[in-house]
Amino acid sequence: MKPLYLTYLNALDVEALALEDGEILAAVESGLAAQGRGETVIEPRMHLEPGAANGHFNVLRGAFRPPVNYAGVKVISDFVDNYKEGLPSEMGLLFLMDPGNGVPKAIIDGSHLTDMRTGAITAIGAKYLARKESKVLAHVGARGTAYWNVRLLDHLFHFDEIRVHSRRKESRDAFGARLSRDLGKPVIVTDDWEGCVRGADIVVEASRLDRPTPMLKTEWIKPGAFVVPYGTMSAVELSLTDIMAKLVVDDWGQCKGGKFGSLRAHVEAGKLSETTLHAEMGEIVAGRKPGRESDDETILFWHRGLSLSDIALGSAMLDKAERLGMGHRLRYA
Repeated sequence: MKPLYLTYLNALDVEALALEDGEILAAVESGLAAQGRGETVIEPRMHLEPGAANGHFNVLRGAFRPPVNYAGVKVISDFVDNYKEGLPSEMGLLFLMDPGNGVPKAIIDGSHLTDMRTGAITAIGAKYLARKESKVLAHVGARGTAYWNVRLLDHLFHFDEIRVHSRRKESRDAFGARLSRDLGKPVIVTDDWEGCVRGADIVVEASRLDRPTPMLKTEWIKPGAFVVPYGTMSAVELSLTDIMAKLVVDDWGQCKGGKFGSLRAHVEAGKLSETTLHAEMGEIVAGRKPGRESDDETILFWHRGLSLSDIALGSAMLDKAERLGMGHRLRYA
């Protein structure tokens, strides 16, 4: 057998690639379009709960046909108390293989990648489902994905007002300061959920709760708003789906099962089902289902995180790394 090599991009490499906002959005949007056209395989995420701490591992799996032509598995942690050790809550790796013969092709830091692709999914959802003139963003949560939510949303909408909130004061203050510096505009840091959310055009709920708690009140949601709840533990009221003209998910297969997710109770109660579901996001991006059709529609988008977005963004990272001569070549066999 001839020697086999794979590419390793560690966290420092991924940072050094300095992917531009447009590059991230284009990669993830192309992956969603391929999913909508039926050119992919995706299996629902799995969870490993080691029982040793307040956290678990997510295992995401999927595959693309050419031109991306990668199968991938990502293992990413979700440990709520990691901040006490000065660590991010989410750390992991993406493994890419050739779907034709199973040959390993790459290992990529999954932490930065997850943050970027999550922000891109949120922003692309808004591109198709939020009102075009949306000017006020409310964001609850300050973890790694939160930064990219706000950054990529602002890249598309150029907000007049950005409000942020999170449970810990030091966390929300630091988050607001970082955003203000990087976006070059004021960011309002609020002391409570209501001050952040009420009347906003786009509401993103990315909280970190130990157990399901209805912190985000349905009455605060402005008619015509676009709402994205994606916390692992639900922070929304059961009535939230009742005010929605459209309910959209990233993949119904993974949203309808499992124990985690912001709308788990809504699935169990039958409020979100194959009957009430409007579309998967990929169907909208591919033009097979309509997105927003009027300014009056209040729309919810629940994304649990797609392996396909990880693979699409990982592929773009590999292409850029090759052009720039970056990364590490590892002997496999």
